Amino acid sequence: MKYIKMAKQFFLDNPKAAVGIFLVATVVLMCVFAPLLTDVLPGARVGRPHQAPNPDNILGTTRMGRDVWSQLLYGGRVSLMVGFVAGTFVIVMAMVIGIASGYFGGVIDNVLSFFTNLVMVIPSLPLMLVLAAFLDQVSPLVIAIIIGATSWPWGARVLRAQTLAIRNKDFVHAAEVMGETKPRMLFAEIMPNMMSILASSFIGTVIYAIMTQATLEFIGLGDPLAVTWGGMLYNADQTSAIRIGAWWEIMAPSVALASVAIGLALINFSIDEISNPKLKAQRIMARYRREEKKAAKEAAKQQRLQMENANG
Repeated sequence: MKYIKMAKQFFLDNPKAAVGIFLVATVVLMCVFAPLLTDVLPGARVGRPHQAPNPDNILGTTRMGRDVWSQLLYGGRVSLMVGFVAGTFVIVMAMVIGIASGYFGGVIDNVLSFFTNLVMVIPSLPLMLVLAAFLDQVSPLVIAIIIGATSWPWGARVLRAQTLAIRNKDFVHAAEVMGETKPRMLFAEIMPNMMSILASSFIGTVIYAIMTQATLEFIGLGDPLAVTWGGMLYNADQTSAIRIGAWWEIMAPSVALASVAIGLALINFSIDEISNPKLKAQRIMARYRREEKKAAKEAAKQQRLQMENANG
């Protein structure tokens, strides 16, 4: 009961986080439990071409007679995998290189900063376009790795600057005097003070990776055999779904992509509000005014009851 009240209070204080978590969790759970929500495989032909939504195919069928609902669920697994793999790669690389560079300084800082600046000038999208031209197609996993390998320097630079500001704090010196090891200093003393930056970097990379993969596949540079949201949009475009009125083929992956992007963006905004002292103070004042208004209503209600009892 205590944790339920705490969660309820958190969502009341952070409506953006509540909406964002709801959107993302809904899409993720639907994709994870796809076998429970449909017994049709995404590549199986189950109906007539371009069949409108009906009780048997709730989101209709594609030009090849495949179930759009099944492709939406199973395709979401791949698209979300790309986002989370790229985000994890970025957060690990940025955390290790950025914090180590800022804490150790000297030669280590110079070498890691040079490596960071070198990777920073490599454009990820043109690199994927070149690979697609040479390989004919780029698999979702390759897209995730390329995005992760070329996106971490921005977060590393921010973490390095933050580490430079933290390493001279009293609690860091106290831990050094107590004989804490270097890894523990980095990951137990310094890193916890950067969780909001790490979370924002991870979420931003996930959004970028999912949208980039969908864009590449929509223009025909992805793996044609992989079932993804971007691949669904590409196939719908190739078969002129909009022209013939098969709107469901475009709507399903578009709504899924928009829901995930909006949900993650709202979570990102709420993280900034929670970590920013000025915004936190505004949120506390808003809660105080809400509770004050609630107490005033209760007092007015009690006064009205007393007057009714007195008159009665």
